[in-house]
Amino acid sequence: MQSKIRSALVLSRTGRKLEFALLILVGLLVVTRARATNSVARVWDERALAAIRQDTPHPPAQARNYFSLSACMYDAWAAYDTNAVGYVYRGKHTAADLAAARNEAISYAAWRLLKERHVYSRTASNTLVLDDIQMTALGYDTNNASRDTSTPAGVGNSVYDAVSAWFLNDGARQTNGTPYPLRDPPIAYPDYPANQGGYVYLNPALATDRAGIDDGSGGTNAGLTVVDINHWQRLRIVNAVDQNGFPLGPLQSYLGAQWLGVRPFALARTDATKPWIDPGPPPFFGGPTHEQFVREVVAMITADCQLTPDDGAMVDISPAAYGNNSLAFAGDYGTGNFVLYDGHGYSTNPVTGQPYEPHLVKRGDLARVLAEFWADGPNSETPPGHWNVLANYVADNPLLVKKIGGTGPVVDDLEWDVKMYFALNAAVHEAACTAWSIKRYYDAWRPMSAVRFLAGLGQSSNPNLPSYNTNGLPLIANQIELVTADTAASGRHAGLTPGKIAVLAWPGPPGDPVNQYSGVKWIHADTWAPYQRTNFVTPAFPGYISGHSTFSRSAAEILAAITGTPFFPGGLGTNNIYVLGFENGPSAPVILQWATYYDAADQAGISRIWGGIHPPIDNLVGRRLGAQVGKDVWALARKYFDGSVINAPVTLALRKVDANNDEVRHNTLRGFYYKLQSTTNLSNAFTDEPGGAKLALEGWLVSTNSAGAAQKFYRTASSLTP
Repeated sequence: MQSKIRSALVLSRTGRKLEFALLILVGLLVVTRARATNSVARVWDERALAAIRQDTPHPPAQARNYFSLSACMYDAWAAYDTNAVGYVYRGKHTAADLAAARNEAISYAAWRLLKERHVYSRTASNTLVLDDIQMTALGYDTNNASRDTSTPAGVGNSVYDAVSAWFLNDGARQTNGTPYPLRDPPIAYPDYPANQGGYVYLNPALATDRAGIDDGSGGTNAGLTVVDINHWQRLRIVNAVDQNGFPLGPLQSYLGAQWLGVRPFALARTDATKPWIDPGPPPFFGGPTHEQFVREVVAMITADCQLTPDDGAMVDISPAAYGNNSLAFAGDYGTGNFVLYDGHGYSTNPVTGQPYEPHLVKRGDLARVLAEFWADGPNSETPPGHWNVLANYVADNPLLVKKIGGTGPVVDDLEWDVKMYFALNAAVHEAACTAWSIKRYYDAWRPMSAVRFLAGLGQSSNPNLPSYNTNGLPLIANQIELVTADTAASGRHAGLTPGKIAVLAWPGPPGDPVNQYSGVKWIHADTWAPYQRTNFVTPAFPGYISGHSTFSRSAAEILAAITGTPFFPGGLGTNNIYVLGFENGPSAPVILQWATYYDAADQAGISRIWGGIHPPIDNLVGRRLGAQVGKDVWALARKYFDGSVINAPVTLALRKVDANNDEVRHNTLRGFYYKLQSTTNLSNAFTDEPGGAKLALEGWLVSTNSAGAAQKFYRTASSLTP
């Protein structure tokens, strides 16, 4: 059955009466299962991970790439299943050897999608060759371009065609780039020109090799080099490179500015100029939320002074003491405290029934390890890929029972992987659309600019002391202090200028990062910089909200949902860290431990605060929205898996435009086709309204129709194909 009648309503000509009738249809569903097989989906996911580790990081674009790849693999798998509904490709096929057909169809779809995207890779000349080598190693002919769907290769190539076409007009501006070999290195995902709605840089760039927030133009007053501190300030970096070491121009360009308009998976909105979910603005300088703004900046300084293994502070990072945090807690920070989460761990491992063993480490080692482990690079898969790695780690655990959602029959590796990747990467793509639309809309500040700006104003604690400014930094003993002639002479603030504000902070990488570490020392606050390499510093997009936090919580929701439990298999996930990249350390091995996927996600969030990239508010809002979008993605994804998506309810809303016309609005599923039908009498047949079937690209369709008769009933008919 191709068409499904969704719902109907009637509006009397008086406009006072609305009646709704839900029409329920039941279709025949047949379930088939593939025999056990090695997962070719895992092969292609690993191929994508390897390619991203050698590319210029672009988190939202790479989340989109992962979702596109996963859609190809899932749709090719679903093409040979009579129950599941494909996301974009809806054809159904049979084969004598089902496992072999699926492997082949998945490989052709995945290989072609990766080839399409990898022409925009910084390492395209090598990456494209490696894609072909992988295809050949699997035994498939790279010259087979057949679209004959009686063959698995033809199915795979056809799946690729459909998925590629779906994403090419999704707002990411992929085709507006210049691919390899037309340009080497290629240009990927450029924003719109400024005169066509593209991003306009409000603030001059911050020259990172100068004190204050000097733009390098010769000005000396830091406060005059920022037009509006509440807005993002890009950086001018000497000898700039990306996280994987590729040279960049000194002036940052906004990565993902156009993601305000990129099409997500399940999200819907009625105003394309607004974020998909609007959490409200971050705290801003000089307005009603000024006090909170200062608290966020102070929290960054507090976190920074903890980046040393020499202060004697120890923490237990085992699940016995860490984790089990709520989403409601907003933190206790900004006055010298640094408490972001309210959890105190777990009394016992719920799987083994035994207590978790403590794991005490130096706080400074943990802070530095987390800042590097969860960072975007070098050789990183970026946050979306990082969660693919964790998902593969979970899938490899022999304690995992592969039941979709934790219930029903055990499925083979291929079915697990294609469904897990589809849901997981839909969630990280959804997180990217959520976070980057908010970044673009609020265009909010980063800590590096804010710390230096407030420091340039002075201290706000004591009007009887020098450098007083009501909007400056508060003085906090052993964290933020005023340099005086006495403190400089005593050696406490050795080498610093009296009258300036000093902070206890990581001073930058040591001269010999292999054998030395910097610890923390008193520095001028207007030279404060994140715990990053000096030729990278901070990502090239606004801060609010944290992409890491949104990606991670969204992905954690999927892993909890698909496995049927928030706990890692066996109740414990681990990762051993022996070496840092920015400097020598850790002083002793650090074993990262997580009881639940949520605990791992929370570590990703706090890592960006210790790393100097995000204030706590960015993490708080990001993890809350990540939880929301992850749950919503799973609710929809599982309907594709069991086929119930074809019976998804539709709600119609009717509004009189004028005496002769009605406006009908209804929710949709992207990729489905909808016909609006009407009748003036329920005893008569419904007929199609003008316009025919419409492909839903957004979460709503709206049409204006002639009312004509004294009353008119409407209903929608949806279908998988036109």
